[in-house]
Amino acid sequence: MTSLHPFHRPLGSTGLMVSPLGLGTVKLGRDQGVKYPNGFTIPDDTEARQLLAMARDLGINLIDTAPAYGRSEERLGPLLRGQREDWVIVSKVGEEFEAGQSRFDFSPEHARFSVERSLKRLETDFIDLVLIHSDGNDVAILQESGVLETLAELKQAGKIRAFGLSGKTVEGGLLALQQGDCAMVTYNLAERGEKPVLDYAAQHGKGILIKKALASGHACLGAGVDPVRASFELIFGHPGVTSAIIGTINPLHLSHNVATAAAVISSLS
Repeated sequence: MTSLHPFHRPLGSTGLMVSPLGLGTVKLGRDQGVKYPNGFTIPDDTEARQLLAMARDLGINLIDTAPAYGRSEERLGPLLRGQREDWVIVSKVGEEFEAGQSRFDFSPEHARFSVERSLKRLETDFIDLVLIHSDGNDVAILQESGVLETLAELKQAGKIRAFGLSGKTVEGGLLALQQGDCAMVTYNLAERGEKPVLDYAAQHGKGILIKKALASGHACLGAGVDPVRASFELIFGHPGVTSAIIGTINPLHLSHNVATAAAVISSLS
C-alpha cells in the first residue's frame, strides 16, 4: 500500500511535521452552503471512524477543521479519542455557521472564546495550528481587529502551537506570513493568483497549506489527463507548499489521492 509516511515535512518553522496531504473535514459536519459539484451524505460515526483510520494508515497526520464546519469539531473529539499524538490538528477562528448562514467576528474576545470552545470540542489541551477564517477583508482583519495579537498570546500561553491566516488575497497572505507562522491559500490549475504568497513562504521558511487544491472537486481537464495528478504536479512543484488539504469522504478517492501525491512527490525529488 502506497503511503505518505516517508514524505512528512516541516510546516515552516513551527516545529510541526505534517503529511503532504491533509484531510479536510467540512463534510463530517455540514452539508449546507457548500460548493461541491455533487451533493453528499454526511458520514455516520462508523464511516467517519473508518475514513480517519484509513487516512492514518495511508500516512496522513494533518486534519483540518473549523467552527464554521457545522458539527465537525464536536464529532472529531470523540472520533480521535486516544489518538492525539497521531494528529496535527488545524482549526480556525472568526467564522461561525448558524442556521445555514455564515457570520464573522474577528474580535479578540471572540477569538479567545472560539479557541477555548474548540479545545473542549476536540477534547485536547492544545491545537497545533489556528488560522483566522477570513471573509476576504484580509488586511483589515490582520491590522485592525486585534485577532492576530490574540492568537500570538494564546500561542505564548501554550493553548495553540502556531497561528496564521486562511485568506483570500496576496496582501493578506504576505502579512500573515510576516507576522505569523502559516498561510492557507487557494492554488490550483484554475486559480494561481496567490502564487506570490507561496514564493514568499519558500524564501522565508514559512508554512503553506493549500485549500481548493482540486478546485473543490471541480478540477477536470481534457481526455487522457488525470486532473488529480496534474493538480498535484502544479502544487508540489512549488517549493513553498507544505501540504494540500483534500476534503474527501470517499475511501477510493482518498487512496487515489495518496498514491498520486506519493508518485508526484517521488518524481520531483
